[in-house]
Amino acid sequence: MTDLYHPGVPSGQPIWSPSAPLLKLKGLTYVHQDTVLLHEIDLQLARHGITLLLGPNGAGKSLLMRLAHGLIAPTSGDVIWHTQPDMPPLLQAMVFQHPVMLRRTALANLTYALAARRVPWRRRRALAMETLERFGLISLAQRQARVLSGGEQQRLALARAWVLKPEVLFLDEPTSALDPASMRAVEEAVHAFHAEGTRIVMSSHDLNQARRLADDVVLLCGGRLVEHTPAERFFQGPRTPEARAFIRGELIW
Repeated sequence: MTDLYHPGVPSGQPIWSPSAPLLKLKGLTYVHQDTVLLHEIDLQLARHGITLLLGPNGAGKSLLMRLAHGLIAPTSGDVIWHTQPDMPPLLQAMVFQHPVMLRRTALANLTYALAARRVPWRRRRALAMETLERFGLISLAQRQARVLSGGEQQRLALARAWVLKPEVLFLDEPTSALDPASMRAVEEAVHAFHAEGTRIVMSSHDLNQARRLADDVVLLCGGRLVEHTPAERFFQGPRTPEARAFIRGELIW
């Protein structure tokens, strides 16, 4: 479960300030087999909102989220979470494009996550059933998670995150292979997380989805941060040639 529920231990020393950004990436670089996949990313994310990571295939969106989440370590640079002194690390969750399903029932996928978080066993089933009902999965509670449809698995992955009440949620193209109804269900879940105060960082190729969801947009291209701006400004008047080309549907590399 560490791929889904990682504590996100920062590589830099957090410094608390009410006005400080929640997350700061400083010179974040990742090199694999002598190829630089991310180039000195400097990025600050506010404490609240929904950030959409956009960019072509291979731009580094998924890699950036994995580094921020703590699943892999950067080659150089810092990932700094600004948290209050003497407080535990922020509870984070990450849902992947192809969600990881345990070889258990849908219900047991949730109760296992609750057990990993040391929730008392007497409360686990009730919390899990309540969450399955919220996500429209109650009729599938006893079905094996790995035989569910793609849309059902994605909703189950979101339900598994929801039951733990994460403070930060990373979503890696969660609707890329879903039908319109399943996409709508996932977007409704994103809004529900946001309404509960969860900080959302999500990657997508869908510009219309970004228009519907994003408070701010980060555009990556070739492992470089090209533009970071409020969503309305990004779509109405992007600053960079790469952003203008991306919005027009042109290939950028």
